Amino acid sequence: MEGLYRESNKQVHEIQSYMGRLETSDKESVHLVENEIQARIDKVFSNLERLEILSSKEPPNKRQNAKLRVDQLKYDVQHLQMALRNFQHRRYIREQQERQREELLARTFTTNDSDTTIPIDETLQFNESLQNAHRGMDDLIGSGTNILQGLRDQRMTLKGTQKKILDVANTLGLSNTVMRLIEKRAFQDKYFMIGGMIVTCVILFLVVQYLT
Repeated sequence: MEGLYRESNKQVHEIQSYMGRLETSDKESVHLVENEIQARIDKVFSNLERLEILSSKEPPNKRQNAKLRVDQLKYDVQHLQMALRNFQHRRYIREQQERQREELLARTFTTNDSDTTIPIDETLQFNESLQNAHRGMDDLIGSGTNILQGLRDQRMTLKGTQKKILDVANTLGLSNTVMRLIEKRAFQDKYFMIGGMIVTCVILFLVVQYLT
């Protein structure tokens, strides 16, 4: 499991590096970078499925920590997936606006042209549709962000629960040790008492025999 975890964690760091190239990539290469990022994300998700199975087979004293590490890795890659989709959405809207602007600038009209009106209504309707789509994607991204935040909160809760379990386990371990010491001391005191009674009886017997 450790080797697969290190490989997946390395992939996550490489994805973060590729994400930094998106903003500086030109139009010809940005799609290649996006495809590379998505392929790496899919690979990490595939590894996570195996890691979840392997973490459940870890020894009891290591299982909780293994699951926490897998959950952290899952949170990181989900965050990267959401960031990639957000970038693709913004790029799509930007490209749509650029194509629309180029179409409007490319139009030519003559004085004898029977149709010299610009279809403003169609353009406005198209813009409104784009804005609605943009708002819809923003809502979707907001929901995804809330989900990721929820996962992060759950991870923190799990960490807190793990700490409490370890504290309780340590406390119980200390209590058991103390109880064992007490029982051992009680057992020893019992024999000391019996031994003392026997010695006292022997002394009294000898005294009686000596006096008589």
